[in-house]
Amino acid sequence: MRHVAAGDSRAVALVATPRTFAFFLAPGFSMMTLASALEPLRVANRLARRNWYTWSLHSVNGAPATGSNGVNIAVDFGLEEIDPNALLFVCGSMNPGSPAWRGVMTWLRRQNARGVALGALGTGSYLLARGGLLEGRRCTIHWESLPVVAEEFPSLQFSSHVFEIDRDRYTCAGGTAACDLILQIISDHLGDRLSGMVADSILHAARGRQDEQRLSIPGRFGVRHPKLMSVIRSMERKIEEPVRPSALAEEAGISTRQLERLFRRYLDRSPKRYYMELRLHRARNLLLQTEMSIIDVALACGFSSPSHFSKCYRTLFERTPYHDRGAPEPMTAHREVFPVQPSRGA
Repeated sequence: MRHVAAGDSRAVALVATPRTFAFFLAPGFSMMTLASALEPLRVANRLARRNWYTWSLHSVNGAPATGSNGVNIAVDFGLEEIDPNALLFVCGSMNPGSPAWRGVMTWLRRQNARGVALGALGTGSYLLARGGLLEGRRCTIHWESLPVVAEEFPSLQFSSHVFEIDRDRYTCAGGTAACDLILQIISDHLGDRLSGMVADSILHAARGRQDEQRLSIPGRFGVRHPKLMSVIRSMERKIEEPVRPSALAEEAGISTRQLERLFRRYLDRSPKRYYMELRLHRARNLLLQTEMSIIDVALACGFSSPSHFSKCYRTLFERTPYHDRGAPEPMTAHREVFPVQPSRGA
């Protein structure tokens, strides 16, 4: 659809029709994400002086949905059929890997079969992926969950962009990225002018579909040393098969002693310690967001024995991986071994 100036109401009326949105609120959904999606629609209606957008809220059984902040939100419906012309968004939760979502995925597949366009906010993309509803589509998810979906759905086209729109699939990283996605939908529907007016009204600097979710390394750490940035990027790429600091230093064209000094100066820790924390945070995300076994999580994060993994995990998080997974501690963990060769960085 061509863009039309929002001020020309007669021209807009000739080419556009009102749109309907439905939001499924998974238990533990993000309140910030939901508000970031709803408010641009409300403001667009106010500025255009016409109800171009209507929406409904849904939960599993029609009961109030509880957000991750503990606040209950009244919903309009349960898992009833959605208007085929609506755009149905899944508002993800902190536990997208729960087996309890099987009924929801069946419902989502049914809506897809009826021609309903599907979207996902944050970890809602995980539910669509598990339901086989993102095949052949570009999509995205919150950066913390990117390693999770890369492990579980290697054939899917997940990006690190703020949002993705691919035909009848609309996905975003969650949080304020939901606002960016909705502003793009408004722009595609009613034109850049109205979308820009909405962004100004809510004091939001809109990002485009090619913008990256995370700040650059200089933005995250206040570090602009090119050699250090190169090493950090290399560490982030080599989680499963970590390499020694000496190899990282050689790759960056500096000595191991120089590398040690850079990490101490800018990050107040050794390269080895930083690398270990990076791997352990990746492991924690996998434990909390997937059904991967603890051994598989350890292997995916470059650990060659469960006892070493558990010890390092407990040192950083003051709890064991079994505690975070809600599983009993193995009685013979100290005797377990992996059926693979140890990686160089473990």
